[in-house]
Amino acid sequence: MYGGDEVSAIVLDLGSHTCKAGYAGEDAPKAVFPSVVGAIDQMDVDEADDDAEKNSASVGESKNNLKNADSDKAKGKRKLFVGSQSLGYRRDHMEVLSPFKDGIVADWDIVDSIWDQAFRECLLIDPKEHPMLLAEPSSNSQQQRERTAELMFEKYKAPALFLAKNAVLTSFASGRATSLVVDGGGGSTTIAPVHDGYVIQKAVATSPIGGEFLTDCLMKSLESKGITMKPRYSFRRKEIRPGEFQTVDLDFPNTTESYKLYSQRVIASDVKECVCRAPDTPYDESAYSNIPMTSYELPDGQTIEIGADRFKIPDVLFNPSLVQSIPGMESFAEIAPLVRGLPQMVIESINKCDVDIRRELFSSILLAGGTASMQQLKERLEKDLLEESPQAARVKVLASGNATERRFSVWIGGSILASLGSFQQMWFSKSEYEEHGASYIQRKCP
Repeated sequence: MYGGDEVSAIVLDLGSHTCKAGYAGEDAPKAVFPSVVGAIDQMDVDEADDDAEKNSASVGESKNNLKNADSDKAKGKRKLFVGSQSLGYRRDHMEVLSPFKDGIVADWDIVDSIWDQAFRECLLIDPKEHPMLLAEPSSNSQQQRERTAELMFEKYKAPALFLAKNAVLTSFASGRATSLVVDGGGGSTTIAPVHDGYVIQKAVATSPIGGEFLTDCLMKSLESKGITMKPRYSFRRKEIRPGEFQTVDLDFPNTTESYKLYSQRVIASDVKECVCRAPDTPYDESAYSNIPMTSYELPDGQTIEIGADRFKIPDVLFNPSLVQSIPGMESFAEIAPLVRGLPQMVIESINKCDVDIRRELFSSILLAGGTASMQQLKERLEKDLLEESPQAARVKVLASGNATERRFSVWIGGSILASLGSFQQMWFSKSEYEEHGASYIQRKCP
């Protein structure tokens, strides 16, 4: 048994946009930071720099250097910077990399550094002492799960591990065993039916339109109107008279394109969260042309007015073909016809499930993830589904009243699950791993 009073499990949800980590039994994650990292290849930094860095390294770092010396050679010596603070600091030649490709982990090195940050820097724990509950996407392959188990047991020496599907955890967070989970994440939107605590794999639907995609749409749309997002590092504000500022542009020629984009996205996503809301009816240029403007002050002091875009951008979720009318998003135009809107995906997913549970799924559609916390999204989805669903279905879209719970519903579900007494026998323990190997995870964590 791992779930004594003194040792609490750690719940970790590595999403495509942010990583959430904290203790089981608490109501919100302690650590929330971006799941991208900054990387500097030590090759293009000349050796002179290198020596200077080594000399200035603190005692703690020099200890780490001994440990990492051998692993650095394998990585082609790149230095990774994790966490919103070290990402916010601009460095020459720093690229911003994501561990994911199409929602599946492609770079385990980065995942490793993110976990390390979560355990050692944010939660300040020794992973050897805590069972770990990890959230995983519904589409995770066996190979991915075995790799996860291997890393957890071999490198972090965790005493026990459990992998739970995102959709199942969201379902638990709202106290249901059966529901249809609409998870609007950063990189994609996933719709997964959960029945009695298991995901019905054949009916899972995904779409590449997630929060980051909407942020890009907003950025391109504003750029076409001549508004550019100045990244935080590219200017300094000087106070000339009390309360009056002057913006001085700074020039950093060695900043990478990916870091510039990352910094602009940080700003654009805040604009999106502040002003955007899903329109009540499908977006239509003529109807929204004379909508009142909303103002937003950018970090460099310029105030921008956002009108129709407030409604147009979120409506891309419901009607992906709108993207073709946004200048600069042509790259997406080829696949746009293949991507379906949210209501269609929900209905398709439900229709792939067993006839007996369809009614129950229609009446408990759960919204989860950051994108799903958008204002009016729940009302709009419910309205569209009522129009398109069979008459007999009682459509009910549920979303937790507070935005934190919606955003972290996967993590909260994990926190509830890992602190249940009846769950303690479900852990995949280190001794079982040593006896049966990594492939045993398929049996322990369905």
